[in-house]
Amino acid sequence: MTQNRVVITGVGTINALGHNAATTLEAMREGRCGIGPLDIRDVDRLGVKIGGQVRDYDETTHFNRQQIVLYDRFTQFTLLAAKEATDQSGINFSGELSDTTGVVLGTAAGGVNTWDDNYRSVYEDGKNRVHPFVIPKLMNNAAASHVSMEYNLRGPTFTVATACASSNHAMGQAFHMIRSGMAKAMITGGSESMLCFGGVKAWEGLRVMSKDACRPFSANRNGMVQGEGAAVFVFENYDHAKARGADILAEVVGFAMTSDASDIVMPSKQGAGRAISGALRDAGLNREDIGYINAHGTGTAANDKTECAAVADVFGKHADKLMISSTKSMHGHLIGGTGAVELLACVMALRDGIIAPTIGYEEPDPECALDVVPNEAREVKVSAVLSNAFAFGGLNAVLALRKV
Repeated sequence: MTQNRVVITGVGTINALGHNAATTLEAMREGRCGIGPLDIRDVDRLGVKIGGQVRDYDETTHFNRQQIVLYDRFTQFTLLAAKEATDQSGINFSGELSDTTGVVLGTAAGGVNTWDDNYRSVYEDGKNRVHPFVIPKLMNNAAASHVSMEYNLRGPTFTVATACASSNHAMGQAFHMIRSGMAKAMITGGSESMLCFGGVKAWEGLRVMSKDACRPFSANRNGMVQGEGAAVFVFENYDHAKARGADILAEVVGFAMTSDASDIVMPSKQGAGRAISGALRDAGLNREDIGYINAHGTGTAANDKTECAAVADVFGKHADKLMISSTKSMHGHLIGGTGAVELLACVMALRDGIIAPTIGYEEPDPECALDVVPNEAREVKVSAVLSNAFAFGGLNAVLALRKV
């Protein structure tokens, strides 16, 4: 069976580092931190008071009253990122392309702000009815459905929810659909907005959150920091993109997913290693071809040590020559949307030869003895990269990309 080549022709994002891709990548190049004090209701009742929040955001400048009634914050972010990605791509959805193009997005929890607001109104304020659109606003597939309606995309459209690997799983499905010939183009990525009182309080219960900073791979790290936002991509059949003269940003060449089948929260070196090896195999790449890995890199001891051990196992001697960084140190952990924002760093590495740093790195950890690109971005040309996502539930998803 012939396999179609799959390329990225458009990117869009809104996150703690910027309201679009250009400002986000500039922040990554400068090693800027988007994590700061949370500006949310009842923040004084929280133990964790920091996050990678989208600042200076006013929904009324982007959406009208009727839309705001229907769009939770995670959907708003998705629509803004999708507009940027489709505009950059220049793709025109009509006719048969419209019938076959779909939307596959990742989110772990969907409309958490809507849940939070309505639980308050029913339980705290004692109200006995909620808005009739609460369900369509909070459902996990809301963002995917609204993107499909916005662009008249009538092909395979659904949402993937695999906790912190949701975006990578979603983008992997979109990749498979184009590679197999099921679709010529797909809108894909992910989004999350859990930075509300209930969302942060739930995460606090896990006791994996830092109260001051996200410091992946640093010996003095003390946990993860939540972020919010979205990133969306146009994935396209290479021949289709070429024929219409599209600017090709990178090529998606491999994808693999595994399950640890061992623990609901503790990661497994074997499960992560099998996903990394599988992505290389699927892409037809050798270990030596990979120059950079965008790490899952949450800043928890459990993740960082397990991930470094998995990379060392798979890459052997080549692990010493690899660069591996965690951009979560800058934008926080976007849970279901995180892999999508991190894929931007992979595109930047391939297209611009700039490797995003792991900021907040203060003390080397002997169990994370890899080149983690500490604190400052680096100009290095790379021809192939990986993006790791290892989720609660033991679900792992790794994408492989190549320079075109």
